[in-house]
Amino acid sequence: MDEDPSSPISMTVNTVRVEAEISDRMLLSDFIRQYLNLTGTHVGCDTSQCGACVVHLNGHAVKSCSLLAQQANGATLTTIEGIGSEANPHPMQKAFQEKHGLQCGFCTPGMIMTALDICNRHPGPLEEDIIKEELEGNICRCTGYLPIIEAIKCGADQQENTDRET
Repeated sequence: MDEDPSSPISMTVNTVRVEAEISDRMLLSDFIRQYLNLTGTHVGCDTSQCGACVVHLNGHAVKSCSLLAQQANGATLTTIEGIGSEANPHPMQKAFQEKHGLQCGFCTPGMIMTALDICNRHPGPLEEDIIKEELEGNICRCTGYLPIIEAIKCGADQQENTDRET
C-alpha cells in the first residue's frame, strides 16, 4: 500500500502568510480551492488548456492546474480574490464589467489575471494583435473574444491612468 507523502508548505497568498502540511501530489489549483477556500480560481480542464486557473506566482501568470503546490513553496501568490473587492474592484475588473467581457463568468478570473500579466509585460496602450496572441492559452466558450479584447484594452488604459494619478 502506497502512502501519500506530505510536506510542509509556506507561502504568501493575497498578502496573507499561509502554512500547511499537504500532499506532495496536490496541485496548486487544488490547494487554492480546497485548502484555502479561494474558489475564484477555476479548473476547467486539468490539462493546462483553458486558462481558467491562471494566478500570479511571484508576479507572473501561471496555470495553477499544471503546478504542484509544493512548487510554490516560499512564493508569493495572487489570486483573483487578491486584486480587488466588490466594494473596490481593480480597474481591469471594472473594464470587464463595463465592456461585457464576461457572460457565464467561468473563464473570467483567469482572463483577468492573464490580462494583468499582459499589462505588466506590455506597458502603454495595448494593440489588439498583442492581446490576441497573449490570450492563446485562455478559452472562452461564451463571448466570442471581442468583448474580452475590448475589456483588456479598456482595463489597460484605466490601469495606466490610475498608475499616473498615484
